[in-house]
Amino acid sequence: MTDAANTPIQNQIEQLPMSLQTQAARNLATTTKTQPQMQGITSRWLLKLLPWVEAVGGTYRVNRRLTYVVGDGRVTFTNTGTQIQVIPQELTELPLLRGFEDTEVLNALASQFVQQEFAAGDVIIRAGQQADQVLLIAHGKVNKIGAGKYDEQVVLDVLADGDHFGDYALVESEDTWDVTLTALTRCTILFLPQAAFQNLVNQSEALQAQVDQFRAKLRQPKNQEGEANIDITSGHLAEAVLPGTFADYELNPREYELSVAQTILQINTRVADLYNEPMNQTEEQLRLTIEALRERQEHEMVNNRDFGLLHNADLKQRIFTRSGPPTPDDLDELISIVWKEPSFFLAHPRTIAAFGRECNRLGLYPDPIPAGNSAIPSWRGIPIYPCNKIPVTKERTSSIMLMRVGAANQGVIGLHKTGIPDEYQPSLSVRFMNINEKAVISYLVSAYYSTAVLVPDALGILEDVEIGL
Repeated sequence: MTDAANTPIQNQIEQLPMSLQTQAARNLATTTKTQPQMQGITSRWLLKLLPWVEAVGGTYRVNRRLTYVVGDGRVTFTNTGTQIQVIPQELTELPLLRGFEDTEVLNALASQFVQQEFAAGDVIIRAGQQADQVLLIAHGKVNKIGAGKYDEQVVLDVLADGDHFGDYALVESEDTWDVTLTALTRCTILFLPQAAFQNLVNQSEALQAQVDQFRAKLRQPKNQEGEANIDITSGHLAEAVLPGTFADYELNPREYELSVAQTILQINTRVADLYNEPMNQTEEQLRLTIEALRERQEHEMVNNRDFGLLHNADLKQRIFTRSGPPTPDDLDELISIVWKEPSFFLAHPRTIAAFGRECNRLGLYPDPIPAGNSAIPSWRGIPIYPCNKIPVTKERTSSIMLMRVGAANQGVIGLHKTGIPDEYQPSLSVRFMNINEKAVISYLVSAYYSTAVLVPDALGILEDVEIGL
């Protein structure tokens, strides 16, 4: 009976710890810890790969030869239900109307457009028919088809939302279409008949002057890139009379001003004074802030409407996929418009995955290119670098960029200015501002940057790429 009574006491004695427990021991131990981690840090390949050029004075001017080609933009539309109308001011994106400012005439022109719907496979215009109207593609994709060497049908181009066709027909009489347009998808097209346009020309002296000026530009001698011609004679014999010539320049060249990304870093003095072992709190706060600034910098260099690469590409350097997903054929077409020493592709990781699926489907396995501790996918020996700053729309479409880089190659360059006051990194400064009444230290962190496309064919974009699942 005595043994039975002592059993609970013996159990308690057996449960007592025989040595110092780990939970208590940790109070005397030095904890091994990491630096603060940040999931938003990416590889930022664009910042690493672009050659950086000094913009002294904060401005970079891109001088080019005089170009006679009239600007070729895309138009936008408004809709009320299924009824679509072109925005009158957007008609100035047509080469014929570039720079035209008579709002009343533009409104009258916009009201003359007639809307038509086409199903996939329908013929919109046919080669050989009279060219007597201009077409605006409000929605859908259109194949431009011409005759090959042996009269076979060849797809020359793919047009899509905002593109236009036939505007030169408005100033030509008794002309015929030399290509056929067929609907690749369901399409909504707006048509402006030549007769309606001519009626407005007869009523408006300003529009007549615009048409005359446009015709004069068409007659200017120029090379295949649209630049003012430089007359050269070759293959002549003896004392031939040589032409006199000169290289004309643009009178109003594009200037790029450095943009800025800024924030104010705030740190409590008590934290900065007391909690600096083993890591300096101010340095860690600054490191993470700079990482966020650099991420924003790359985002702006891709997406900014003034200098971002997606918006700075020439309209003639933008193409569309032939089917939807990015195929090897589409990337070959992109290479064909940036063919002078292309440097690299830039695409969203999901877009790269979609291209990989198309290669797998065709049984193609491009060789990867080593990059640091990893391998980068490639096509035709050109690396395809990931960039999550290229947007993916809610319809799951994105873009692929191909560029030639470097000032010596007349390519794409990054702009910055080093040697600025309180410089912490190249073109990034950290300036002490003040300590407020709550003992909070403030630092102004600023990064200065921009991008420039030196000549239009340095940058090409494959747009509306469907990335699927």
